[in-house]
Amino acid sequence: MIQFAHPRLLWLLLILIPLVAWYVWKYRNAHPALQISSVSPFAGVRRSYKEFLLHGLFLLRLLAIACIIIVIARPQTRDSWRTSRTEGTDIIIALDISSSMLARDFKPDRLEAAKNVASKFVAGREADNMGLVIFAGESFTGVPMTTDRPTLTNYISSIEMGMLEDGTAIGDGLATAINRIKDGKAKSKSIILLTDGSNNTGNVAPATAAEIAKKLGIKVYTIGVGRNGTAPYPQQDYFGRIEYVNMPVVIDEATLKEIASTTGGRYFRATGNNVLSEIFEEIDKLEKTEMDVRQFSHTEDNYLPWALAALALVCLELIARHTILRTIP
Repeated sequence: MIQFAHPRLLWLLLILIPLVAWYVWKYRNAHPALQISSVSPFAGVRRSYKEFLLHGLFLLRLLAIACIIIVIARPQTRDSWRTSRTEGTDIIIALDISSSMLARDFKPDRLEAAKNVASKFVAGREADNMGLVIFAGESFTGVPMTTDRPTLTNYISSIEMGMLEDGTAIGDGLATAINRIKDGKAKSKSIILLTDGSNNTGNVAPATAAEIAKKLGIKVYTIGVGRNGTAPYPQQDYFGRIEYVNMPVVIDEATLKEIASTTGGRYFRATGNNVLSEIFEEIDKLEKTEMDVRQFSHTEDNYLPWALAALALVCLELIARHTILRTIP
């Protein structure tokens, strides 16, 4: 179907009405005269068909004006939505952005490694409804559930440590993710929770959040980030400068395993960049379910046929006026 970028300009078509009225008035008041002694010799002469065709010249001009007005109004092919059935699932990524995520046992650090892998994961799941929650000492919904991949990947790339109060509120992060995903339409709902520490703050206990997820049928895949042994953690010296000090890597694996087990998910331990990528590749094989996906088709201008029609009508009028329908004077 056709729509117009500037439909109000179609009101200009009303100008055709006074033009028609002017033409009728002009025709009725035109009285050509020829002085002769008698008109009796012309009494039996029939009116030529060309006399009627002369009105066609005016009609061609009106149609050309109408086509030009339509061109100005910018006719376009209509935007349309198409609903199709596809395989998909609802997924929320809950990402720890506490200061310990700047540890450099990953390249360049844990946070950047997690962001890179998460971005690739998001880009590879086109049919899924996805969102992002960040947490540290508190939790925050970065991007609610959406199919807009550019918005999601752009937000992931903009995440920085310091956006939230420092700490590790695993329970709050999980609870916020549950709140965002619980109303999703897909039968399969999953949360990917990535952290490098232990729950040390927040209002919701991780076990409580896990039980809520279980009741709502939401699987939680937990990822503990950090190599075994020690890792260079950032610390501020006396002068406020950041220096890296090797410290033991402490991840509450028992809690993360309990969350995964309670909800029917799995626990993974990421000890390096490659292992983290492999974990996301494995999670990428999550069960899927059929869901409705609405696809949007873009708008295209469609004025060329009208412009060509206007040009053709003008040319036809000029040719006819100066050839078969030529008048004297």
